[in-house]
Amino acid sequence: MRRVLVLDDEDKLRNLLARLIQYEGFEVIQARDCKTAENQFGIHDIDVFLCDVKLEDGNGIDFSGKMKIKYPWIEIILLTAYGNIPDSVQAIKNGAFDYITKGDDNNKIIPLIHKAIEKVELTKRVINLEKQLSKKYSFDSIIGTSKKITEAKNLALTVSKTDATVLINGETGTGKEVFAQAIHYNSLRSGKSFVAINCAAISKDLLESELFGHIAGAFTGALRDQKGLFKEADNGTIFLDEIAEMSVDLQAKLLRVIETGEFFKIGETKTTKTNIRIIAATNKNLEKCIENGTFREDLYYRLAGFKILLPPLRERQGDIELFVSTFAEAAAVKSKKKISEIPAEYFKILCSYNWPGNIRELKNTIERSVILMDGNSLSISTLPSEIFNKGAEASIGTLSLSFAEKSHIQKVLSITNGNKAETARVLNIALTTLYRKITEYGLE
Repeated sequence: MRRVLVLDDEDKLRNLLARLIQYEGFEVIQARDCKTAENQFGIHDIDVFLCDVKLEDGNGIDFSGKMKIKYPWIEIILLTAYGNIPDSVQAIKNGAFDYITKGDDNNKIIPLIHKAIEKVELTKRVINLEKQLSKKYSFDSIIGTSKKITEAKNLALTVSKTDATVLINGETGTGKEVFAQAIHYNSLRSGKSFVAINCAAISKDLLESELFGHIAGAFTGALRDQKGLFKEADNGTIFLDEIAEMSVDLQAKLLRVIETGEFFKIGETKTTKTNIRIIAATNKNLEKCIENGTFREDLYYRLAGFKILLPPLRERQGDIELFVSTFAEAAAVKSKKKISEIPAEYFKILCSYNWPGNIRELKNTIERSVILMDGNSLSISTLPSEIFNKGAEASIGTLSLSFAEKSHIQKVLSITNGNKAETARVLNIALTTLYRKITEYGLE
């Protein structure tokens, strides 16, 4: 139920207003002075505040403005017996929803409250969304406690408070866009747009139009004006992923944007201004690209003023168990399953694998395991064969003979769909031996 606070030192009028508002289905809280009203704000979640201008212990315009700062989602309707223009102007400046005269505008109060409630609901949705985004893209949400990833997070957190251009370098799947988003949503630009584009996914000709926009008739097929992503992200952040794939000609135009804050739309002769932060990322060695003539040296130095290197997953094996637990939990919720156990041998295989696809590959692997798992425990039999085989080979020095034997039997059982006679034949052992091993290793 929506809640309305009525502050008026005239008891009869306040009681009358309260009854009228209650008849509309709202919960009403009453106060006859500013001190009581402030206490009620601390106790109740107020949506709309009806406040008299002239009060015994204060000025309603000033007091309601103070409450608006403290509780930004509330909407304020000011009431006065003597309406005047200066008061109404100040009330609106202080964030009041409306300003009405007692007696003359009584019939407006209920419709105004309904309109104010609509605005409150929208404001609360926006606030909740901002909280969710802040939590989702916070640096605390970046998984990992290993030394290298902690150093990278600390660097990113430091630079997020500035407007500096950032270059993020790391292999495919190491989380470059996740870091870019965290930098943006923890910056002073967090309330503005974050726009991401993969420079490798768009052809050279189209990329220029996507970034800078064009005017109608600039080229065949340009039927209408397009403002481009640099203007779309104005006052916000643009993330240029795979920057090394951008053509040298387009790199020169990007350099102009960084240096002057201006660019030309395709087909236009006047410049367009933009206030934008650039975060670039690549999985390539840009110094080598400069030597090969595929990347401009002057652009590199403008982008690389602040570099962040993201380590591959194979260099942060201590974080793998945390990733597995997190991804498994999320996948289980999505698949409507419950995981009660992740066996030690499952972790050992994953920690021994090289993960060329890094975090992205690990996440896909865990999601596959959860989909394929039978029961409430993740099994090594649900791992792709290339991961199981390579992981087992790499970990052969740390695994016991019994573990290797158990893993192999479990794998063959999976391949034969649990057919024990066929499993014994493939393993070249007696069926009675297989049954004994199954019991010994708890594979039933």
